[in-house]
Amino acid sequence: MPDRVFKLVWSTRVITPTQSSEWTDMDSVLRQLVRGKALLFIIVLSLGGSFHMGSNVTLISSPAPFIKSFINSSWTERYGEAPGEKTATLIWSTIVSSFPFGGLFGSINVRWITNHLGRKRAMIWNNAISFVALGTMIASRFANSFEMIMLSRFLFGFISGINTSIHCLYLGDSSPKKIRGMVSLTVALFSSSGKLFGQFMGLSEILGREAWWNILLGIPAFFSIIQMVTLPFFPEAPRYLLIEKGNTEECKKALQFLWGPGDYKLEIEEMLVEQAALRGERSKTLLELLRDQNVRWQICSLVIIQGAVEFCGISALSLYSYSIFQEAGIPVDKIRYVTMGVGLSEVLNNITCGLLIDRVGRKVLLWLGFGIMAVIMALMTLTLELKDYSFWIPYSTVALVFLFVIFYGGGPAGVMPSLTHEIFIQSYRSAAFVLMGILLWGSFTVLGFIFPFLLVTLKSFIFLLFSCVCLAASLYIFFILPETKGKTPLEISEEFRKIRVCCSSTDMDLCLETKL
Repeated sequence: MPDRVFKLVWSTRVITPTQSSEWTDMDSVLRQLVRGKALLFIIVLSLGGSFHMGSNVTLISSPAPFIKSFINSSWTERYGEAPGEKTATLIWSTIVSSFPFGGLFGSINVRWITNHLGRKRAMIWNNAISFVALGTMIASRFANSFEMIMLSRFLFGFISGINTSIHCLYLGDSSPKKIRGMVSLTVALFSSSGKLFGQFMGLSEILGREAWWNILLGIPAFFSIIQMVTLPFFPEAPRYLLIEKGNTEECKKALQFLWGPGDYKLEIEEMLVEQAALRGERSKTLLELLRDQNVRWQICSLVIIQGAVEFCGISALSLYSYSIFQEAGIPVDKIRYVTMGVGLSEVLNNITCGLLIDRVGRKVLLWLGFGIMAVIMALMTLTLELKDYSFWIPYSTVALVFLFVIFYGGGPAGVMPSLTHEIFIQSYRSAAFVLMGILLWGSFTVLGFIFPFLLVTLKSFIFLLFSCVCLAASLYIFFILPETKGKTPLEISEEFRKIRVCCSSTDMDLCLETKL
């Protein structure tokens, strides 16, 4: 990145507190959301974005016994004998992991699609694939084909892989600096709401019945269709319009449409400063991002923290909650209601995180979240090992799962969408979200595929591995990661540029102080 980018950083500091927008108070934030169409915009974006992804994650858990039975009957009808245990586990693991595998393919294409179509049109056209995914899923049961389930799950994953990344980009590019953390947090809020919705729809009283599992797994397509119909009535992202397209007037109109009447002079000035710093620079590719020494600490932070989010154990809890609670000794007829309680606790703590993120800061929430999650996972290993010693121990495992989800929802899950958007400037941002998508969906695919085998082999000790991952992330955040609250992307880039793990005496004054 040219040095001129950093020379312009401090020009954003001439804005005095009296000039800044009065959005630090919670009441004013809520008023701002309803002044324009911002609240409706957030809901519409979320339905085809993180809500779509969250519902897909948990919808597969409840009908798991029915799908496994379908696999056995389909295999027996074709080959005249029941599949072996390893074969059945392999097919089931492939069905589960085909969704994140599709997400991985989708996330790789995010930069190319957004650069050619923009945020808005990319989401609209991507949602058209949902018609094919829905038709394939419904037909799979009648065709007696578990391969069609895999294909449909792959297509749903492809849709989510693109739309979830664009959802984060679109929201971050549309929200003012003072409330960007809270607005970006709605990505996590609707993801957890989607998970809760999937658990609710999977109840036997709703669609969790053997005759309806194919309809249950096709439900996310309807949210894509709703977004496809409604999103054309909203504007393109203001930051994208000004910084990448150079259209100040359309940017102002978009801000007014979303956030209500006003001149938005300070917000536009901030964008113009970033545009001036990046003039002549095109959007970076993923390879250029990885090769650029100026963003090495941002990349390192994204890889470590996003990797920890995926391998902290939350994906395993979401995908295999039924098996985990069964292993803990919870009665089968109670498991679905327990998982719903877990989903509800995640939603509530995403809301709590929204109240804190722009006051406490990103670093504190991340550090505390991962640190406490490490302790909880270690305790969960112990309770699962001792579950036969007393009747109350299985229920303590459930309590630990609830606590884990509480600190996950109030920490890493709520902070990461905002953090990923903030630590990269506009020219790097699309490539950064491609990298984030690869990390998210790649690790999701690997974990979804190997977790059933690890659970059989390691039993409860698998959670000890998750504990180590959380501990490592907590230490990195405490010692290295700078705070990003209330700063522009250019200021945050300057903070990362100052980081030195080992400093010489000549450049000590340039180093950002860390606990090291």
